[in-house]
Amino acid sequence: MADARTLVTTHRATRAFEPTTVLRGTLDDAAELIARHSPVAVLTGAGISTDSGVPDYRGPGSQRATPMLYSEFVHDEDNRRRYWARSYEGWARMGHADPNVGHRVLARWEQHDAGPRLAGLVTQNVDGLHETAGSRRLVTLHGRIADVVCLDCGDVSPRAELQQRLARLNPGVRPRADAGHAELRPDGDAVVDAWAGFRVAGCRRCGGTLKPDVVYFGEPVPVERVRRAYEIVDAAGVLLVAGSSLTVMSGLRFARHAVRRGRPLIIVNHGATRADELAAVRLDLNTSVALKGLSERFGIA
Repeated sequence: MADARTLVTTHRATRAFEPTTVLRGTLDDAAELIARHSPVAVLTGAGISTDSGVPDYRGPGSQRATPMLYSEFVHDEDNRRRYWARSYEGWARMGHADPNVGHRVLARWEQHDAGPRLAGLVTQNVDGLHETAGSRRLVTLHGRIADVVCLDCGDVSPRAELQQRLARLNPGVRPRADAGHAELRPDGDAVVDAWAGFRVAGCRRCGGTLKPDVVYFGEPVPVERVRRAYEIVDAAGVLLVAGSSLTVMSGLRFARHAVRRGRPLIIVNHGATRADELAAVRLDLNTSVALKGLSERFGIA
């Protein structure tokens, strides 16, 4: 039996954007399914955050990228230096992103006590925008870019605090707050050419190696997060996927699990997903538009 900490992916690079070829139903059909099978579980991906200025890896405007693997970060000092130099740039923008309509709708839906209920929210995103919007019944599968963890002593500290320490160590480097769409990645990593002289900070407690508290490609998702995500899906009568291509197994497994258990699957995403053929309703819509439309149909203020 496979370990519950199934690897996020073994891919060296993310898949290029592919147009949607499977379309089924309308937003009204999605609303009807949710009303009939309430409560609903929601699984979100990077597509829900693009309206906040956070790009995704696989959307129609994204560039093909090769994210750093966990083993590359842990075992190579130059790779860590390159990552933190790029993160220093990326955080200048990622750290100031605001929730958009889609995030706010889901937070209000959680608090709404009439109509279809929200069983909970599972997100593959690390940007923290669901928490900022007010979502509380939330599982952040891949962690939070706003936190940093020491690989030696386990101390967790704020990423904003580390940004200040990096600024003191690298006074000649000025992060660009206007990093363009193609330069900023959804994990807060910006494309930077001059990184070889960048000085990296150690753990504030023990001086050890710091890593963003997010699940890297090739790193297992913590068992407890997976368990809680399955609990949310099992507590619901329908699963809504919003803004995810389901390319990596960490998200795809929940779509497959819901369908195996007889739960209808609704997918809203620009571009193809790995679960399109399983969806009862498949819409190619902007997630903010779709979620706002659903909230209006359900009277969620």
